[in-house]
Amino acid sequence: MTEALDTVFSALADPTRRAILAMLLEDDMAVTDLADPFAMSLAAISKHLQVLADAGLISQEKRGRVKWCKLEPDALREASVWMQGFGQMGGLDLDAFERFLERELSDQAPLTED
Repeated sequence: MTEALDTVFSALADPTRRAILAMLLEDDMAVTDLADPFAMSLAAISKHLQVLADAGLISQEKRGRVKWCKLEPDALREASVWMQGFGQMGGLDLDAFERFLERELSDQAPLTED
């Protein structure tokens, strides 16, 4: 996997970040509006937004005093293509996906000295 793909999947692993992306499906939003539904500080939301921006999933723009966030759907394209590689004409073959992950993870296991 490429580093960019790893970054996207890492960003998507958090439920708060997935919820933020779902909110941005509707329209661009100010950071303060994105923070409203969450029981966390504005600083914590800003950290989540930075992870999403680093993964290329959102862009941020300052308009006057307000920072706005916009969904960047093309960033999901590589992840979607990668996941479709495990599908069998429509559905995702979870058994093949699990076998692939086992191979990938075993190949990346750190070597230990005996």
